[in-house]
Amino acid sequence: MFYLRLAQGYRVLDLGRWILTAAASAAAAAMLLRALGRALVDPPGTTVAVSEGRLLWCLPSLAAICWLCACCARALPSLRPDRVAGLTAAGAGPARRRLLIAGETAIACVAGSLLALLGFLVLRNNIAGTTLAPEVGMGARLPAAAPLTLLLVVPLLGALAAAGAVPGRERLPEDTAEPDLTRLGPLRTVAAPAAALIGAALVVYGPHAPGRHLHAPARLGTTTAITSAGWAVAVLGLVLTVPLLLSWAGLLLGTWEPTATRLLAGRGLQAEAVRLGAPLGVLAVTAAVVAAAAERWTSTGHGPGGPLPAVEAALLGACALATVGVRVAESRAARGPSLALVRRLGTPASVLRTTALTRVGAAAAAVLPVGVAAAGLTLLAFHR
Repeated sequence: MFYLRLAQGYRVLDLGRWILTAAASAAAAAMLLRALGRALVDPPGTTVAVSEGRLLWCLPSLAAICWLCACCARALPSLRPDRVAGLTAAGAGPARRRLLIAGETAIACVAGSLLALLGFLVLRNNIAGTTLAPEVGMGARLPAAAPLTLLLVVPLLGALAAAGAVPGRERLPEDTAEPDLTRLGPLRTVAAPAAALIGAALVVYGPHAPGRHLHAPARLGTTTAITSAGWAVAVLGLVLTVPLLLSWAGLLLGTWEPTATRLLAGRGLQAEAVRLGAPLGVLAVTAAVVAAAAERWTSTGHGPGGPLPAVEAALLGACALATVGVRVAESRAARGPSLALVRRLGTPASVLRTTALTRVGAAAAAVLPVGVAAAGLTLLAFHR
């Protein structure tokens, strides 16, 4: 009953967040059910590695769902401070608020999982064609506990991620103090570029190291264990480097006798570097990997070997894009008091628009090298 009353007060942004979480959960649940369906019709003697490979395809989707749920839950107190004030007035403490937000996220994930289960059962009812029949395990007996157990994974992980991401101290509507800005520590400043460089070195050294070659998924070619591990470390380092690049870009905007527009854009970019860095980095890396894979498929004349890689890439890209949107909305809400003060001082609207465009251009210039590096490492790591 509480969540029904909560849904009655949804705005367009809240409804979009709920629908997006449910849709992403449905896609992740469909991939889990697809792995189950393939396992039901596998011939006797199928190796365990085959089933494990199918489940490994589901891990990026589950990670994307958890990340999306965590970002939405973390931004909720900033985007809806009136809701936090109402819960606080009703006597809900921090632990109670965490449980309520986690429950709201779990309901959206359950709705998406049930939608995926409904589609799975409908396709098994002699509707799926010859191409989809093995994917849903048509003709094989379906244990009732198997799909229900799999579908509990998505809501459970989403709820845990949302509960862990809710900040301990929520700002109330009457709290006009500036939010605390997360600073880039020296360890992170050194560790992120070092991880990218070490991973790139492993990618270059991997083909010359002893060991057998492995077939990469989605017909990307062949690789080695050292090369694939180096690629993963390098990509993670590139993502963690984006906040540094954004902070440095903001610092450059504010140097060499800056104008008011450059100074405002630079300070704003520095303040938002930590909040926007990781989502922008994941979005850039995802787009770069997809572009590199498309180039490889075009040059070799072979496709990805099925719709699964395309669905995986679309889900990761959609979650990354949605996370960027949530973080941008959170940043705008955090800048609200400062922006209102600048407007009261008589700043023209054209200056604010130019500042925003300058900030976007500097962020794009900082993220572009990361995407190019990720695409180059992907082409280098996976040989034809």
